[in-house]
Amino acid sequence: MQFGIFTIGDLTPNPHTGVTPTEHERIEAMTAIAIKAEEVGLDVFATGEHHNPPFVPSSPTTHLGYIAAKTKNIILSTSTTLITTNDPVKIAEDYAFLQHLANGRTDLMLGRGNTGPVYPWFGKDIRKGIELAVENYHLLRRLWREPVVNWQGEFRTPLQGYTSTPAPLDGVAPFVWHGSIRSPQIAEQAAFYGDGFFHNNIFWNKEHTAQMVHSYRRRFAKYGHGTEEQAIVGLGGHVFIGETEQAAKDEFRPYFDNAPVYGHGPSLEEFSSLTPLTVGTVEQVIDRTMQFADWVGDYQRQLFLVDHAGLPLETVLKQIEILGTQVVPELRRRMEERRPEGVPSDPPTHAWLNEHRDAPHFLVMPGSNGTNGTNVTEA
Repeated sequence: MQFGIFTIGDLTPNPHTGVTPTEHERIEAMTAIAIKAEEVGLDVFATGEHHNPPFVPSSPTTHLGYIAAKTKNIILSTSTTLITTNDPVKIAEDYAFLQHLANGRTDLMLGRGNTGPVYPWFGKDIRKGIELAVENYHLLRRLWREPVVNWQGEFRTPLQGYTSTPAPLDGVAPFVWHGSIRSPQIAEQAAFYGDGFFHNNIFWNKEHTAQMVHSYRRRFAKYGHGTEEQAIVGLGGHVFIGETEQAAKDEFRPYFDNAPVYGHGPSLEEFSSLTPLTVGTVEQVIDRTMQFADWVGDYQRQLFLVDHAGLPLETVLKQIEILGTQVVPELRRRMEERRPEGVPSDPPTHAWLNEHRDAPHFLVMPGSNGTNGTNVTEA
């Protein structure tokens, strides 16, 4: 099973000092976080994409390419790549280029984002968000799988005799996750293509998370990719770890109370009881995370948010150290101990996809010959 870190790249004042990091300082901190994650043996670093204050990661492939040059093993991903407001032609080019730079240590998570104004900024209509996600991804798949594309749709100019460059590394498209916290149509899209489904699992109660994931699993099986248990699932989560539960809460509370994502609302205790947020000891984080598999079934990727709300970099690096040395090794052991035979332990990597490109396997995705997937919202 893969474990890693995801960041949203927020610029938030430290509640103790009132000082907000500069954009440069935050970008440097995110780089240090990725390097630390590899150092302690984590598998994945993922960055968000935002085009508005108070966030800095507007160019994920630029940043991940830089990190690729400073690392050797860690998988570089996104949390989210905006499939609605980015041109799929540019996504195809950028992420194939990143594949080459990182020697295949890449995948990406597609999503619609949660910032309404970004749509008109990029000339799109938020009321067409689902339709944009469906059409743009259908085109993106073709650009990665066909040497010459002739295409016409609703939301961009037609393509005639178009070849995307560079082609994906080894002719193998990056593995794609579809991320959503509330849209069943996106879970349906992931299931239709046999792609991964990632549920953020931070803001919502376990019943909602389970409902979304199980819907994806059922449709994954219906479309013939394998059993429900073999569907490729990823979850987010948010933790803060201390020597005691009270020490963790005392240290994290000022940051939680002022966090732009969920501050100024329910108390830390209320939010922790309603959502998967875990603030406590190493064993409490392990026990709570193990419950995720009880809710959604055995899954393949777990990403933790540990760096937002104004937490100082030194605190974040300490949290990653604890995760990598004390939490994740035990989670790996327990997760694999409970995993049934025949259920994938990891999502597909570039090497796996390259090796199995011609195999009649449930992860050989449909539609690579240009089959139109635009009916997924109706399926």
